[in-house]
Amino acid sequence: MNIGDVSEASGLPAKTIRYYEDIGLITPLRSDNGYRQFTQAHLHKLAFIARARGLGFSIEQCRTLLALYEDRERASADVKALAETHLAEIDAKMAELADMRRTLADLVQCCAGDHRPDCPILKGLAAPVTGD
Repeated sequence: MNIGDVSEASGLPAKTIRYYEDIGLITPLRSDNGYRQFTQAHLHKLAFIARARGLGFSIEQCRTLLALYEDRERASADVKALAETHLAEIDAKMAELADMRRTLADLVQCCAGDHRPDCPILKGLAAPVTGD
Protein backbone atom coordinates (compact mmCIF):
# COMPACT_ATOMS: atom_id res chain seq x y z
CA MET A 1 0.00 0.00 0.00
CA ASN A 2 1.16 3.53 -0.62
CA ILE A 3 0.81 6.39 1.86
CA GLY A 4 -2.52 7.49 0.35
CA ASP A 5 -3.98 4.02 0.75
CA VAL A 6 -2.81 3.65 4.33
CA SER A 7 -3.96 7.18 5.13
CA GLU A 8 -7.45 6.39 3.91
CA ALA A 9 -7.56 3.01 5.64
CA SER A 10 -6.24 4.30 8.98
CA GLY A 11 -8.05 7.64 8.98
CA LEU A 12 -4.76 9.43 9.62
CA PRO A 13 -3.52 12.26 7.41
CA ALA A 14 -0.46 11.46 5.30
CA LYS A 15 1.37 14.26 7.10
CA THR A 16 0.80 12.51 10.45
CA ILE A 17 2.00 9.20 9.02
CA ARG A 18 5.18 10.87 7.72
CA TYR A 19 5.66 12.44 11.17
CA TYR A 20 5.30 9.05 12.86
CA GLU A 21 7.94 7.75 10.47
CA ASP A 22 10.24 10.72 11.23
CA ILE A 23 10.08 10.05 14.97
CA GLY A 24 10.50 6.31 14.56
CA LEU A 25 7.07 5.05 15.55
CA ILE A 26 6.73 3.24 12.24
CA THR A 27 9.27 2.22 9.62
CA PRO A 28 7.69 1.65 6.23
CA LEU A 29 9.52 -0.21 3.52
CA ARG A 30 10.95 1.74 0.59
CA SER A 31 10.58 0.78 -3.04
CA ASP A 32 13.46 1.12 -5.51
CA ASN A 33 12.18 4.57 -6.46
CA GLY A 34 12.05 5.65 -2.80
CA TYR A 35 8.30 5.54 -2.30
CA ARG A 36 7.00 4.37 1.05
CA GLN A 37 5.38 0.97 1.01
CA PHE A 38 3.13 -0.09 3.86
CA THR A 39 2.02 -3.56 4.87
CA GLN A 40 -1.01 -4.71 6.82
CA ALA A 41 1.25 -4.74 9.90
CA HIS A 42 2.00 -1.04 9.38
CA LEU A 43 -1.69 -0.32 8.98
CA HIS A 44 -2.44 -2.22 12.20
CA LYS A 45 0.27 -0.30 14.06
CA LEU A 46 -1.06 3.04 12.75
CA ALA A 47 -4.60 2.13 13.83
CA PHE A 48 -3.23 1.17 17.26
CA ILE A 49 -1.46 4.53 17.56
CA ALA A 50 -4.55 6.40 16.36
CA ARG A 51 -6.71 4.73 19.02
CA ALA A 52 -4.14 5.40 21.73
CA ARG A 53 -3.78 9.03 20.67
CA GLY A 54 -7.58 9.29 20.63
CA LEU A 55 -7.51 8.32 24.30
CA GLY A 56 -5.01 11.09 24.94
CA PHE A 57 -1.85 9.04 25.30
CA SER A 58 1.27 11.06 24.48
CA ILE A 59 3.64 10.07 21.68
CA GLU A 60 6.09 8.66 24.23
CA GLN A 61 3.32 6.73 25.95
CA CYS A 62 2.31 5.36 22.54
CA ARG A 63 5.91 4.32 21.94
CA THR A 64 5.85 2.46 25.27
CA LEU A 65 2.46 0.90 24.55
CA LEU A 66 3.69 -0.31 21.15
CA ALA A 67 6.77 -1.84 22.73
CA LEU A 68 4.60 -3.56 25.33
CA TYR A 69 2.18 -4.74 22.63
CA GLU A 70 5.02 -6.25 20.61
CA ASP A 71 6.65 -7.87 23.66
CA ARG A 72 4.89 -11.19 24.11
CA GLU A 73 6.74 -11.69 27.43
CA ARG A 74 5.37 -8.48 28.95
CA ALA A 75 3.37 -8.44 32.14
CA SER A 76 -0.10 -6.99 31.82
CA ALA A 77 0.68 -5.14 35.06
CA ASP A 78 3.11 -2.96 33.08
CA VAL A 79 0.36 -1.99 30.64
CA LYS A 80 -2.11 -1.40 33.45
CA ALA A 81 0.35 0.81 35.33
CA LEU A 82 0.82 3.01 32.28
CA ALA A 83 -2.94 3.21 31.71
CA GLU A 84 -3.58 4.00 35.39
CA THR A 85 -1.01 6.80 35.30
CA HIS A 86 -2.69 8.24 32.23
CA LEU A 87 -6.11 7.90 33.84
CA ALA A 88 -4.87 9.84 36.87
CA GLU A 89 -3.58 12.57 34.52
CA ILE A 90 -7.01 12.75 32.86
CA ASP A 91 -8.73 12.96 36.25
CA ALA A 92 -6.40 15.82 37.27
CA LYS A 93 -7.12 17.68 34.01
CA MET A 94 -10.85 17.19 34.50
CA ALA A 95 -10.65 18.59 38.04
CA GLU A 96 -8.67 21.56 36.74
CA LEU A 97 -11.22 22.17 33.98
CA ALA A 98 -14.10 21.91 36.46
CA ASP A 99 -12.39 24.52 38.66
CA MET A 100 -11.85 26.78 35.65
CA ARG A 101 -15.48 26.38 34.69
CA ARG A 102 -16.70 27.26 38.18
CA THR A 103 -14.54 30.37 38.29
CA LEU A 104 -15.62 31.54 34.85
CA ALA A 105 -19.28 30.78 35.55
CA ASP A 106 -19.06 32.90 38.73
CA LEU A 107 -17.51 35.78 36.78
CA VAL A 108 -20.15 35.54 34.06
CA GLN A 109 -22.93 35.44 36.65
CA CYS A 110 -21.59 38.62 38.30
CA CYS A 111 -21.50 40.57 35.04
CA ALA A 112 -24.62 42.52 34.14
CA GLY A 113 -23.71 42.43 30.47
CA ASP A 114 -25.24 45.84 29.89
CA HIS A 115 -24.03 49.15 28.47
CA ARG A 116 -22.07 50.16 31.58
CA PRO A 117 -18.26 49.89 31.45
CA ASP A 118 -18.04 48.17 34.85
CA CYS A 119 -17.26 44.50 34.18
CA PRO A 120 -16.60 41.92 36.92
CA ILE A 121 -15.13 39.53 34.33
CA LEU A 122 -12.34 41.97 33.43
CA LYS A 123 -11.82 42.83 37.11
CA GLY A 124 -11.51 39.16 37.93
CA LEU A 125 -8.98 38.59 35.16
CA ALA A 126 -6.97 41.64 36.24
CA ALA A 127 -6.92 40.67 39.93
CA PRO A 128 -3.52 39.69 41.33
CA VAL A 129 -2.84 35.98 41.56
CA THR A 130 -2.90 34.73 45.13
CA GLY A 131 -0.86 31.75 46.27
CA ASP A 132 -2.84 28.71 47.39
